[in-house]
Amino acid sequence: MLVSDFLHDSVERTPDKVALVCGDLRLTYAEIDASANRVANGLIAAGVQRGDRVAVWLPNCVETVIAIFGILKANAVFTVINATTKPDKLVYILDNCEAGALFAPRRQSGLVQRLLAEVPSLLQVVLAGKGPEPDLDVPAVSTFERLIDNNSPARPPRAAIDIDLACLIYTSGSTGDPKGVMSTHANVAFAASSIITYLENVPDDIIINVLPLSFDYGLYQLLMTFKFGGTLVLERTFAYPAALLKRIAEERVTGLPGVPTLFAVLLQLDLGRFDLSSVRYLTNTAAALPVSHIQQLRDAFPWARLYSMYGLTECKRTLYLPPEELDRRPGSVGIPIPGTEAWVETEEGNRAAPGEIGELVVRGSHVMQGYWRDPETTTQRYLSGRYPAERLLYTGDLFKTDDEGFLYFVARKDDVIKSRGEKVPPKEVESVLYALPGVVEAAVVGVPDPLLGEAIKAYIVQVEGALLTERAVIRHCIANLEDFAVPKLVEFRDALPKTASGKIQKRALQAGAEG
Repeated sequence: MLVSDFLHDSVERTPDKVALVCGDLRLTYAEIDASANRVANGLIAAGVQRGDRVAVWLPNCVETVIAIFGILKANAVFTVINATTKPDKLVYILDNCEAGALFAPRRQSGLVQRLLAEVPSLLQVVLAGKGPEPDLDVPAVSTFERLIDNNSPARPPRAAIDIDLACLIYTSGSTGDPKGVMSTHANVAFAASSIITYLENVPDDIIINVLPLSFDYGLYQLLMTFKFGGTLVLERTFAYPAALLKRIAEERVTGLPGVPTLFAVLLQLDLGRFDLSSVRYLTNTAAALPVSHIQQLRDAFPWARLYSMYGLTECKRTLYLPPEELDRRPGSVGIPIPGTEAWVETEEGNRAAPGEIGELVVRGSHVMQGYWRDPETTTQRYLSGRYPAERLLYTGDLFKTDDEGFLYFVARKDDVIKSRGEKVPPKEVESVLYALPGVVEAAVVGVPDPLLGEAIKAYIVQVEGALLTERAVIRHCIANLEDFAVPKLVEFRDALPKTASGKIQKRALQAGAEG
């Protein structure tokens, strides 16, 4: 199966069903399919060939959705770049993936000449959205409207097969330059099918997505919805939480995917003002939900199923906790997704015993192909498996299991704080901080200390009007943690730095503390 088949199959089943709601626009599967065909034919006419990479540097909008499927229909490989990405990083990604074409915001038309000059592979720049009229005398520059108006709605010839690349998903690059994770059609189709299976998605589901389509969690909301033939409500941002809740009520949304920062904001609102009874399930990934937030979400949505999950771009999704297990093990992120394996491995290469900490290893058809043009890092993370040519993913994350095999995230290998000769997982301290009334967000990092090696520093965002003090926080930690895990430093902030996908940027906090 190709990823473009997700759209094709839904068109065959329900051509007139609303597939996408975005702002005031409501598009059917047939309308999206026809527009995607036009985009594909336009790209082919511009010289894009099978396997070429085409980038989409746009926000969550209708044009992004149509561009993704148009690129796939052109037998090319798509990569979605976050709309807030700065020019230097954009040039790096475009040059790294050797992009043949780019969909860009019309308001960025002034940047086009630089991109064409600095990215030799670029054949075409397609401008979309509001902004000044571009200089269309430049042959390599077009507009989304022209692409739609001047090309046929007929489906172009199919050439790709399922072991071809479907997309490159660039990691955030917090530890260096962004890396493009190579995903084949088969990888994406397997991961989407597995997740749909345990979420029990059906065509009647209406999914709301506020996460960037450049983030694999956000992207898969689109891909999965089109695969099972549902409706996607696409929002640009979760900066306005009350508007999001209103939209959920108006559209009778059944699925709400989120990240801890989103749920932390929602839990500060009076949810009773909105009719949220349509919500069938909530999902969380990107970072583990604090146990206190899990309980608050269950209290707020007692009728809905809550899925704690864990994944990473290199294999999409890895683990999920069946909702019926939440009461027994709220701190767990579960078991391997259907059709996959995962285990904890010690530094000696043995499978860890229950309670023993080691690195999570993943096996399955969702394990991606490695990093684009980076064989060295690929060989470090993807190691040989049981059979010839099989690859296992070594995640770089530390886990442990309980006696029944359920998995618990401990820390990133490189995030573990070494203080007073002891290893302190930040999540352990953060869980204690979240249990303190008034704490909305918490992040714990290690900072250099001449006596301790690393001192533990806690950053806290508290509920508006709360009067927490450093002394109260430390006293709470002394009562609930071993002495070597108690923060030495506490800093209160109005907000914590985050990535576009909502993850707290601990390295930015660490750099600030060290500076």
